[in-house]
Amino acid sequence: MEILMLIFIIALYVFSAICLKRIAEKTGHADKSWYAWVPIANIVLTCLIAGKPGWWTVLMFIPLVNIVISVLIWLKVAEACKKPAWLGFIVVLVPVGNLIALGILAFSK
Repeated sequence: MEILMLIFIIALYVFSAICLKRIAEKTGHADKSWYAWVPIANIVLTCLIAGKPGWWTVLMFIPLVNIVISVLIWLKVAEACKKPAWLGFIVVLVPVGNLIALGILAFSK
C-alpha cells in the first residue's frame, strides 16, 4: 500500500512540475522553466510568473499567510495565462479541481 501511495505522490509532483514548466514557457519565462522541478525554486518561479517579487517566497512559509499569498499569486498566474482569475482561485482552494485547473492553465491555448 505504501508503494502505491509513493507512486501516486510522485505522479502528482511530476504532473504539477510539467504544468508549471508549461505555464512558465507560455508566459515568457522559458529561461527559468526548469525551476518547476526544484522544490522552493518552483515557488520563486510562480511568483515571477505572477509578477510578484521573489521574496514573496518567504511568505509561503508563514502559516495562514501562505493561503492568502497563494491565492493572490495564482490569481495573477491565471491572468498571465489570459484565463479567468477564478481558475487561480481553484488551483489553491479546490481539491481535485486544482489538478484540472492547473492542466487548463498549462495546456490550453
